[in-house]
Amino acid sequence: MAALIEARELTKVYATGGHEVHALRGVSLDIEEGGFVAIMGASGSGKSTLMNILGCLDRPTSGRYHLAGEAVEGMGADQLASVRNRRIGFVFQQFNLLPRTSALENVELPMLYANVPSAERRARALESLKRVGLAERAQHTPAELSGGQQQRVAIARALVNRPQLILADEPTGALDTQTSEEIMRLLAELNAQGMTVVLVTHESDIAGWARRRLVFRDGSIIEDVQQAPRRQPQEVPA
Repeated sequence: MAALIEARELTKVYATGGHEVHALRGVSLDIEEGGFVAIMGASGSGKSTLMNILGCLDRPTSGRYHLAGEAVEGMGADQLASVRNRRIGFVFQQFNLLPRTSALENVELPMLYANVPSAERRARALESLKRVGLAERAQHTPAELSGGQQQRVAIARALVNRPQLILADEPTGALDTQTSEEIMRLLAELNAQGMTVVLVTHESDIAGWARRRLVFRDGSIIEDVQQAPRRQPQEVPA
């Protein structure tokens, strides 16, 4: 299968207080379309720096990065924003939902930046909420939703521009064990439908849902293994 992500010799150096901090040290990897990859490592290992570069939120100090065939490492801010909007959906630990707006309006938000007409925004947002099992909660605000439901809204928002790649940064970090299972089952289902999923996690059981595991230490990949993903539960408790 074709590589969606191609990274070669990525480095990232931060200058702090007259010292250089090497966050990435010559990282190279390919991630194929339809892959499900978990990135692990201690704080400061480089995994979040890599995630920011893969998500076009930051640029490497040196090295090459191609996303869906586009060379993005030298793009300007506006070009990177366009790539993010067209190709990437983000899911974060703290959901990042607007508190006074409905689930539907939160999911519509990325389409505002893409200048999608109002009627189409609403239809696509409802379709995306239905895809994560929350169509009946479309008019509820985040305060009226459980943590798991809020994360489902965040996933619906990530899907609404029909991206090729979902980047999930500690997507279960604020959730209890049962709700974490529900969210990972949803991400596994999306991956089974062809979506490429890359997630950062500290938790081995969460990484176990992926089909490939990368482990970082001191800015380098020290482990890159294929693994049999966890079996999905037959039912998710209500």
